[in-house]
Amino acid sequence: MSETASKGQDYESSLSGASQEVAAFEDNRKGLIHRLQHALHVTPALVPLIVLVVALLIFGLTLGSRFFSPGTLTLILQQVQIVGILAAAQTLIILTAGIDLSVGAIAVFCSVIMGQFSFRYGIPPAIAIPCGLAVGTAIGAASGWLVSRVKLPPFIVTLGMWQIVLAANYLYSQNETIRSQDIRAEAPLLGLMGVRFEMGGAIVTLGVVTMIVLVIVLAYALRSTAWGRHVYAVGDDAEAAELAGVDRHRTIMSVYMLAGFICAIAGWVMIGRFGSVSPSASTGVVGNIQSITAVVIGGISLFGGRGSIWGAFFGALIVGTFELGLRMAGANAQWTYLLIGALIIGAVAVDQWIRKVTA
Repeated sequence: MSETASKGQDYESSLSGASQEVAAFEDNRKGLIHRLQHALHVTPALVPLIVLVVALLIFGLTLGSRFFSPGTLTLILQQVQIVGILAAAQTLIILTAGIDLSVGAIAVFCSVIMGQFSFRYGIPPAIAIPCGLAVGTAIGAASGWLVSRVKLPPFIVTLGMWQIVLAANYLYSQNETIRSQDIRAEAPLLGLMGVRFEMGGAIVTLGVVTMIVLVIVLAYALRSTAWGRHVYAVGDDAEAAELAGVDRHRTIMSVYMLAGFICAIAGWVMIGRFGSVSPSASTGVVGNIQSITAVVIGGISLFGGRGSIWGAFFGALIVGTFELGLRMAGANAQWTYLLIGALIIGAVAVDQWIRKVTA
């Protein structure tokens, strides 16, 4: 018995020694770089927030009170309101390890639906607007079904959907533009998102308020609901999520349908922003690129499963800040593309670095 007891004590002491060695090894890794990596991993929106603050400070010091005026700062929000909403939709798709190349086209098409339903068929805007929202949701549902059930790559599905929606947009609208004068006179509800009001000396539109409210609601849903945890789980490892009881098909369908609905909201905001309904609105193509740009700069991983909706919001603000700041400074517009391109590459490099260190 004494020999057995002594062996047990030796075994316990060896375990305690091993645990101390492991603890010592872990403590050695807790350096400045590791703590920085951990902070970026836990708070993905930290990097774009820092970049945004630095950009604001640089332009503020360079341009002085011209840049830091309430009018200038709210102008940035007004410029990015459509891209910010599209970036929110893009974020949901990318969190599931997908990508959506049709967000801009869906937004334009839904704005055309709202306008044509009101002016061509005489449907009240209070009904035409929900019809446009329903069309956007249906397009998202079609893409989600192809991705989740048919198992087609999201890139291919949304690339094809972009072409289909783009063609349907021109065929249905017959390339007709509804003028702002007609909207103001006959269907002011269509331009509701362009209504301006004063807040703290700054002029804010309902479209800007809609963007901010949408970001707050999505941030809460992704962080504090079971649906949000399922979105992250599917994006991180779909097979493991299914083994854990997550309904992959339902989650992907809900994400794509919600993204389509948000794109339709962007279409409504687009009418208020531009004051007209045009099937050839540049946001159809540019919106796709800018939404992905905002998401990437915002620190959302293109591999899925990591990121924050706030990061995409900050990414959109970074793009708007650079565009307005450089324009106010009288710089060549090409510098904007150069800096944003560098930020995109830098954001992807930071994402890879975080993955490599955590591995």
